[in-house]
Amino acid sequence: MREDTVVRNYAETLFEIAERDGGVEAYGEPVAAVAGLMEDRRVLDFFATPRVPVERKKEALRSALGPVVPTMLVRFLLLVVGKGRQRLIPAIMRDFQALLDRHRGIRHMEVAVARELADGEAEDLAARLSSATGAKVIPSVRVRPEIIGGIVIREGDTLYDGSLKRQLDAMRRRLMAAELKEQES
Repeated sequence: MREDTVVRNYAETLFEIAERDGGVEAYGEPVAAVAGLMEDRRVLDFFATPRVPVERKKEALRSALGPVVPTMLVRFLLLVVGKGRQRLIPAIMRDFQALLDRHRGIRHMEVAVARELADGEAEDLAARLSSATGAKVIPSVRVRPEIIGGIVIREGDTLYDGSLKRQLDAMRRRLMAAELKEQES
C-alpha cells in the first residue's frame, strides 16, 4: 500500500476515534501539539532509530503525553509505534488536521499572484474566496511573477487559472490556428 494511503487511513481512523471519544474538537489542540513534538529532530530521531526498543518508545509516549492528551490519542499513537510506523506520525497528524478543518468548514487554497499583495489585499482575497465558496478559506499566497497578472488558485487537485499568462497563451494558440486556416485557403 502506498505511504500516502496508509497515512490517510490512519488519519481517518483517528478522526473516527475522536468522534466517538467526545468529539473531534477536543482532539484539535492535542493533535497539533503531537505534530509539533514529532517535528523536533531529536524526538523524530529517537522514534526512528531501531536501536531504541519499541517498549522504550511506548513508555516515552505514555510518560510525555499520558497526562496531557486524551487517552484514546495516546493509545492510537502506541498502536502506530507498535506497528513500526512512528515516522508517519507527523503526516498522520497533518492529515487529521485537514480532516478537522474540513469538518469545521475550513478550506485551504494555494494562491499564486504576480506581485506582492499590498496591506489588506490578503484579507480581502480571503474574504472574497470565502464569499465565493460559502466556506471559510485560508489562502496560502505565493508570488509567481511568471503568471504576469491575474491569479491562480489550487485546492487539492482542482486548479483555477485566471492568470494573464494563460490568457495570452490561449490567444496565441487561437491566432496561430486562424493563421494556419488562412494559409490553407
